[in-house]
This record gives sequence, structure tokens and C-alpha cells, in this order.
Amino acid sequence: MTTTDAARRELTVGVGAGGLATAEMVLNIGPQHPATHGVLRLKVVLDGERLVSAEPVVGYMHRGAEKLFEVRDYRQVVVLANRHDWLSAFANELGVVLGVERMLGMEVPERAVWARTLLAELNRVLNHLMFLGSYPLELGAITPMFYGFREREELQAVMEEASGGRMHYMFNRVGGLKEDLPAGWLGRTQAAVDAVTRRLPDLESMLVGNEILAGRTRGVGVLSPETVHAYGVSGPIARASGVDLDLRRDAPYLAYGELFGPGGPGRVVTRTAGDCLARLEVLLEQTRVSLALATACVDRLRSLPAGPVNVKLPKVLKVPEGHLYTATENPLGLNGYYLVSRGEKTPWRLKLRSASFNNVAVLAEMLPGTLVADMVAILGSMFFVVGDIDK
Repeated sequence: MTTTDAARRELTVGVGAGGLATAEMVLNIGPQHPATHGVLRLKVVLDGERLVSAEPVVGYMHRGAEKLFEVRDYRQVVVLANRHDWLSAFANELGVVLGVERMLGMEVPERAVWARTLLAELNRVLNHLMFLGSYPLELGAITPMFYGFREREELQAVMEEASGGRMHYMFNRVGGLKEDLPAGWLGRTQAAVDAVTRRLPDLESMLVGNEILAGRTRGVGVLSPETVHAYGVSGPIARASGVDLDLRRDAPYLAYGELFGPGGPGRVVTRTAGDCLARLEVLLEQTRVSLALATACVDRLRSLPAGPVNVKLPKVLKVPEGHLYTATENPLGLNGYYLVSRGEKTPWRLKLRSASFNNVAVLAEMLPGTLVADMVAILGSMFFVVGDIDK
């Protein structure tokens, strides 16, 4: 934490109850700070321990991905889209390839559809486990991080076996997947899912009912449904405020129409409190739901006959002229991909709407009036990745 503007201190117009004038201080939180997943800067004005205003300053990780899309062909853009949210790499790839496939009118093999759904839900669990471990760490509890990473390693092993990557999987292709799943992989995946499901109560017991954690999070950083809609907040944060929106159910893609249909294991987790604790509870319960969805996908893949997992593409892939918006329910919220094609082998424009940008923009509304200690609790509960903001 550093001071700015030569440690400028401004006397306020008002006078404190004790007859003493208070002073405002402008501080930078960041641009490098351990309580953020990436390089974020918060410019805050403090009156003692209380925040008067807060301005998120982004752009420190900007690499111009959207302009780079325009000089890469449709096979190459996947590697760029993969990286902005490094905790949701597989989900990032999906939005691009789904948009291209829809513009091409391409039917993807059924085995690829179910395999994509399985991998997307495993990736969702990996994302949530990271925040379930790191958020308590930001509040001073180190042990949940070890438990979160233990479960992550179980699932990382099978994701790595299938794709060859630990974070940036690069397993999606236009028309399906890079290759078929390894022999025996479904059994090993189910064993990993079962192990994580069985041990998840160990992590939950350190979070739910923890008096210290509850004291730091209950009633703190309340986000109203009206503010959620005004700022375009989505994902677990919006659902913790009672906004019942999940594209897997409301605008199904992949195999989610069946999984969230009657009799399916899919369900949308919501809370109404809208505080830091509610956001943590939603994330925890969503992890359980995703593990159940993964089990359903494994069962369906076992029942499907052997067959292709991709479509053979021409040497030069060109997308017909037109434009299309594709939205997916990423682990951190709604991702949107607006693709404009002029019939060439590269996109004329590919605009990315990432979840984290809106989830961080709302901090300017949430933080004023809170204490410095609560600022850290609120910041961690917004579950963002800064690369997802900057792109």
C-alpha cells in the first residue's frame, strides 16, 4: 500500500464530533497487491479507516487480444482467447469455437458435445476451488488453501492427461476436440470426481459455520439486485444477490439443455443476502452441482458408441460473411463473443465481453462507506481475474 500525490492530505470541511478536523488521504491499493488475482489498482480516498470513494484502475495487463484476433485465422485465435481468464481456459475456448461453428452451420459429433460439457464442468470446479481456497487466505486463514489445492490436483491430473496442458488446455477445435479422450480416462475422471466430492465437506467445514469468517463477511459488501442489473454483474456474484440467471439453463448450449431439463442434475444456486458470505456459499454449492454434472457427463459418454470427436476441416477455413453474438456461462459469469466476418480466413472483428470487467466496475459503487478491513473482504469476494478485465 503506497501513498500518491506526494502523500496529499486534504482537510475536510466538516469537523468531527470531538471538535477535531478529520483529514482525507488518497491511497493506491496496488497496482501489485496480494489480495487480487492479477495486477489491479484501486485509487481510494480515506477518511480515517473509512473509504470515501474508490476507483478501480485497470489496463496494467492489457495485451490487445482483440486486435490480435484480427490477424490470426480461426484456428489460431483459440490460443489467444484461451488466456484472458487463466482459471477458466477451457471455457474461454468454447465461446470462440461455438460462435464459429454456428456461423458455419456446422454440426459437431455427439461425443464431442458431451466431452466438451464434461471438461467445461471440470474446469468450472477448478476455478471455484481456487477461490474457495484463496478467499479465506485473504481474510487470514491459510489452511483452506491447502485443502483447495489438494482437490484441484485431483482434477488437474485428468485434465492434463486429456489435453496435455495444466492451465491453457488448447483442447477445443472448430468442429470438436483436438483428439479423442485417452483409453480408460473416463474411469480415472470419475474416480477423481468421486474423491473430490467425498472430501469437499472437509473444506466446507472450515468455511461454513466459521465464526471468524462469518464475522468478516456477513452483512459486508451487500450488492442489491438493482445494482447487479445496472452494472451488468453476472455469474455467482449476481446469483448471490438473488438474480436467478444462468445461461446453461436459460439459453442452453452443448448438452446443458438435457442436464438442466426435467430429471437432470443441473440446478441454479441462488442466495438473497447479496453479501460476501452469500457469494462464498453460492460458489461452494455450485461446486457440488458441477461435480454432479460431471458425473452425468461421464455416464453418458460411457453409453455412447465409439465415433469421431471432430469434423474434418478444409485446409483454409473461411467463415461466411455476417455477424453473430455467442454467449456462454463461464465460471465467473457471462462471457460474450461478437464475431463479424467478411468471408475471409481471419475475423474482421471479434469482440470479447468478459465477466470480470463488470464484476470489478461495480466496486466503485460498493466500497464507499466501508472500512479498509472490509475492503479486502469485498475485493476477494468479487471472484475476478484481472487478465479477464484487461484482455
